[in-house]
Amino acid sequence: MQQPMAPMPNDPSHRPRRKLTRAEIRRRRRRRAARRLTVFFCALALVAGGVSFAVTRMQAAASSASTTTPASSTLPAGSAASGSNSPAASSSSQAASSAPAVPQNALGLTAAEAQAMLNDSRMVLVNHDSPMPEDYTFDTKECGSATAINKTLQTEAADAFLEMQAAAAADGVTIWMQSGYRSVSYQTTLYNNKTQQYLNQGYDEATARELAAGIVNPPGYSEHNCGLAADLNCPDFTDLDTGFENTTAFAWLCEHAEQYGFILRYPKGEEAEAVTEITYEPWHWRYVGPENAARINESGLVFEEYIAELQKIAAAV
Repeated sequence: MQQPMAPMPNDPSHRPRRKLTRAEIRRRRRRRAARRLTVFFCALALVAGGVSFAVTRMQAAASSASTTTPASSTLPAGSAASGSNSPAASSSSQAASSAPAVPQNALGLTAAEAQAMLNDSRMVLVNHDSPMPEDYTFDTKECGSATAINKTLQTEAADAFLEMQAAAAADGVTIWMQSGYRSVSYQTTLYNNKTQQYLNQGYDEATARELAAGIVNPPGYSEHNCGLAADLNCPDFTDLDTGFENTTAFAWLCEHAEQYGFILRYPKGEEAEAVTEITYEPWHWRYVGPENAARINESGLVFEEYIAELQKIAAAV
């Protein structure tokens, strides 16, 4: 009987297994972990791709359904089943295409709307640089208090003030119109008197007139000359100075004057005063009409800035 052969000394299958070092064990564990992570991320990518594909298909189906006309059972009798030919779909499409676009400018107005506001006689700009137009004519009506120096305004402005005065009285607030329309000759007297005050203080003629213009506009350059400006006060504060802002009458005007067509013409603040070139006057209110007053106040612009925006919009035809 043949004896089994003894193993060859160099046979690898019969070599004793070498014990791995700790470093080798760690390396093997890291390789296995890396393989597991690779498999995991590949599987995750496949799942994500499948979900994305499914969502895309669902969106496409929903979009297709939304452009398809509802079933004939939901349409009135005699209506066509095809959405593209149905009267409702056609009129809806025409309405959407004919809807006016919102003007893309600071005031949200079309050129025609801006020009209409500029043509409104109540929106006339009168300041240091813009004299009252020579052909600007109007009627006046009395609305001033018993102690008023100039008792009239343009008729429409006077009616609006009287209505506003009555509304304030209903709220327990008394408001008086102390100075309204001034003739150019009267404005000349006011301006010259103010200039003389500065001359008396030692200023030269040019400087005195410049300083005076910051308080009283030169003749023809004052809003009072156009009958739309009203200096207001109240029984508990009859002076025309900044102290008027601390009265109940001023607080009421700030809240309600817009409804009657009046705006605070010369607001407080360095920026506003730099534009108007008039120091803060809480007593000076300007009539522009209720619709115009609402638009101006909503814009946050002073009157000069608002007119400038209107001119830019009207010119961009």
